[in-house]
Amino acid sequence: MSARLDANLPLANDAMRLLRQDVHLALDHLARAHAEPEEHLHKCRRRLKAVRALLRLVRPGDEAFFEAENARYRDVAASLAGPREATALIETVDRLAEAHPRHADLYAGIRAVLVERRSAAMSDITAFASIIDAATATCRQGLLRVGALSLPADPNASAAIVAEGVRIGLERAKKALARAQAHGEEEDFHDLRKAVKVHAAQFDLLGKLWPDKTRHKGLDKLGGKLGELNDLAVLDALLAKDADALAVTAETRVAVEKDLRREGKRLRKECLSAATKLFEKDWKRRIAKLTDRSRLQFAAVPTTTLWAA
Repeated sequence: MSARLDANLPLANDAMRLLRQDVHLALDHLARAHAEPEEHLHKCRRRLKAVRALLRLVRPGDEAFFEAENARYRDVAASLAGPREATALIETVDRLAEAHPRHADLYAGIRAVLVERRSAAMSDITAFASIIDAATATCRQGLLRVGALSLPADPNASAAIVAEGVRIGLERAKKALARAQAHGEEEDFHDLRKAVKVHAAQFDLLGKLWPDKTRHKGLDKLGGKLGELNDLAVLDALLAKDADALAVTAETRVAVEKDLRREGKRLRKECLSAATKLFEKDWKRRIAKLTDRSRLQFAAVPTTTLWAA
């Protein structure tokens, strides 16, 4: 189960608790990544995404803290992206082979090259270890900074911060959706994917403050489809840039690009339809209800807990 805001803690205490929890989990995965890099680097990056979603949630209460710490964990995640991207390319080729069995042999050849490239990239133990060590050091520095987060203890102010953080996330997703509908460029869908992931992570944090199982499932499904669409774009860019290294002939490239266009068109249509249902509405009433629920939750925090804060 995803971590959620605790009804028995003030917002500041709870945010710091969640930040420490997720960063500790990220550090645990980094420690395990030396032996099992593919699995644990991916899990580490997921924890860092959760950290950044929480930072965005409380951003209206401490902009300076957000700017510094979001940049910290963004850079760490980017430094660890290589192995996951290599695996995502292989998974993309597998999906294409399943969707277009007549080209299975073509994809088998591409897959073999991608697996070899991933193995070669992971074989430089010294370089790989240095990346993990640098990420570990940066996350440990982040842990020392958690206590610098400054949020008000007042229930009304805390509720306003949470509601505003959610509102900003929703508006970000709505704007990205509008651009994707109007232009349909790769970058537009990339921005939509990032916005959906942040909102989904914040939605998990809210728990009973926004109870909606149907929305949770919809966000999860949309995030997956947007991820697949992004993977297609990455593979397409790799083919355009490095077709020779992938041992792809001109004939194979034409066939693969045709499949990529077909799958991309299907996924864009499905993503736009799902995103429209999830985001294209007026959120004023929902935000007002969230504010009221948050205010009641924070007002119910025991006085002794507030003093302990």
